[in-house]
Amino acid sequence: MAVDNGITLYHGSYTVVETPVLSKCEKGKDFGLGFYLTTNLSQAKRFVKSSIGKAIKNGVENIDANKGFVSYYDWINDESLKVYEFKTADSEWLHCVAAHRRGSLLKGEIEKWKRYDVIIGKIANDSTNQVITAYINGVYGEVGTEEADRIAISLLKPEKLTNQLCFRTDKAIESLKYVSNEAVKI
Repeated sequence: MAVDNGITLYHGSYTVVETPVLSKCEKGKDFGLGFYLTTNLSQAKRFVKSSIGKAIKNGVENIDANKGFVSYYDWINDESLKVYEFKTADSEWLHCVAAHRRGSLLKGEIEKWKRYDVIIGKIANDSTNQVITAYINGVYGEVGTEEADRIAISLLKPEKLTNQLCFRTDKAIESLKYVSNEAVKI
């Protein structure tokens, strides 16, 4: 993915997010705690439904179950940010996702990623969640082994996955410029 200055990124949610706040972000996501965006507008629109469901489940008040929003941002990367990009969903990506989803896996893996402000890579979305969960639970063999990795990655079909960008630090969040939003009906 080309990370050009001024690239437009999208965030789907039950609400407009003009100013992202890291402390409001969920833990246990693919690349850890952070504000997640994508370059794929369709993906952001699909995520609105998921966001509404999670907000209702978590007791957020005044949710419109039939409408959410995609917030648009320009990303101005001043080159001082430490950015890591996974080129594909490979073993390194799989280990990062598994460790962030279940912190007790793959000792030392989470520590390896703490130095990055932004992590970019494929998204383990709803259609791949069963494969990731099975991998984490050792269904394909011991987590982190070549065989388990090979089986999981072959089932994920990485070439069909879209991207996500995780803004993990306040410095990274400050590099985003809110542009506008679009209402999305469910």
